[in-house]
Amino acid sequence: MRILIVAGEASGDLHGSHLVKSFLKIRPDIEICGVGGEGMKEAGVEILFDAKDMGVVGGTEIIGKIGLFWNVYKRLSSEIKSDNYGAIILIDYPTLNLRLAKIAKKRGIPVFYYISPQIWAWRRGRLKKIRRFVDKMLVILPFEEAIYKKAGMDVEYVGHPFIDIVKPTMSKEEGYKRFGIEPNKKVIGLLPGSRKNEIDSLLLTMVSAAKIIKSRIPHIQFILPVAYTIDKDYIVSKIKGDSLDIKIVEGYTYDVMNISDFLILASGSATLEAGLFGVPMVIVYKVNLLTYILGRILVMVRDKGLVNIVAGQRVVPELFQHKATPERIASSAITAIEDEGYYRFVKENLLVIRNSLGKGGASERAALSILRSLGSE
Repeated sequence: MRILIVAGEASGDLHGSHLVKSFLKIRPDIEICGVGGEGMKEAGVEILFDAKDMGVVGGTEIIGKIGLFWNVYKRLSSEIKSDNYGAIILIDYPTLNLRLAKIAKKRGIPVFYYISPQIWAWRRGRLKKIRRFVDKMLVILPFEEAIYKKAGMDVEYVGHPFIDIVKPTMSKEEGYKRFGIEPNKKVIGLLPGSRKNEIDSLLLTMVSAAKIIKSRIPHIQFILPVAYTIDKDYIVSKIKGDSLDIKIVEGYTYDVMNISDFLILASGSATLEAGLFGVPMVIVYKVNLLTYILGRILVMVRDKGLVNIVAGQRVVPELFQHKATPERIASSAITAIEDEGYYRFVKENLLVIRNSLGKGGASERAALSILRSLGSE
């Protein structure tokens, strides 16, 4: 059997890599190729396009990469029309993936969608396309299952893969030593995102906030893990000359979260990852003005941070667009670090989230579900 799998950015590559490992553990004879990053490549996927170049935020940002997306679409369309695949697995990334689903459906190729588009947040109209072109949805958030059942779709809640994935590779003591951190001083992690346009819009704001925090809490330490999708030298060049002595490490995001007392991070899946560690945080985000205006019109949820959405309440502060100033970011961090009661309250609320996301084994359940549907366990 040959399967086409498409994951268009860092988070999709992470989930895709674990799904592929589960597939090959059950059926090592399956050939899998498609779009992904280093994680999926290491898991055994033949990579047709690298997802590293495909991560953008907002509809207007896509325009700058229209040539790349057109090339990816044309190549994948040809792959699907070759009829060399027994199934196609799509991971989030709906702008491209729903177009591919339509082509696959016309060719009679079974279409599975793992990691649902966030239709509960915006563009609910996509549900009609999903119902027409997708054979089975494999969802990772408990409330998503009811949405697709109501639409009359074949859907299965498999649990959240983060339960298995979000774990440090070393103890806190080992982390302090490896990263050159003093364990008796507070640590703030800076996570400006895994996409270049996130770095461009957020990094210097975070650094400015860090300077304010440092002026208030002189012994604070800062550490910044660089996502594999970003060149470390690009980060270094952006903050060259600052006096904060920010520890910059390549990878080790979960270990950084594990040793941090507080996080300043971009909105996205990282907020839920941090929540599973029980680390208090402030969520920040900036996009260009047109994307922001469109978001205000189209987005249907009050909270934008995934950790708050899953919690069903605003557990941690969100500072978006004009509110994402160095002063407000710094204020959130200082309050959390200096107010022990507030800090404890946030940690307790974050740790409750883990219990709502299942008991682990999401990738294995998803792989088995797909194989059963194909009659290939």
